[in-house]
Amino acid sequence: MKKLLAARCGFFLCSALLMLFSGCGYQVGNLMHPQLKTVAIAPIANETLAYNLAPQLRNLLIECFQTDGSLKVVSEDQADCIVYAKVTNIKFGEMAWSSRGKDDDFMPNQWRVSITVKMAVMVPGRATPLLSEREITGSSQFSGSPDLETSRTYAVRQAGYEAAKKMVTRLTEAW
Repeated sequence: MKKLLAARCGFFLCSALLMLFSGCGYQVGNLMHPQLKTVAIAPIANETLAYNLAPQLRNLLIECFQTDGSLKVVSEDQADCIVYAKVTNIKFGEMAWSSRGKDDDFMPNQWRVSITVKMAVMVPGRATPLLSEREITGSSQFSGSPDLETSRTYAVRQAGYEAAKKMVTRLTEAW
């Protein structure tokens, strides 16, 4: 019985090793351009009336680059490429309605925020962009309870975070 169990374990171990070392050419790692090692984020322009959106989005973008790990975030004078972005639009809209009593007065109880960002990536010293201007959107949902303004602020941040993740993906996986 012990010999049979040892033979089976040996067979499974050999099979696992063969499958591990005989891949189909897949590689583990990022898809980043091999010549780019560092990135800088230029100050982000805000063309909307949303308060504090540009610095908040810039901080979220830095956080996403650091979390991704494909590029090191440095200052503009040391960077291999620079990300330029501007927030062009922010929209709030109702998603769901409910009645709060016996009357027919329906009020929104769930909203959606959508942020539109245009980004381009330049290499210092080159006239043509590394990545031409692209439009990226991020969105989030929120409810009005217990405090509408606090929920709205957190939802704007979450939509900005989603847009920042997409911006990092566009740069690191564009090759």
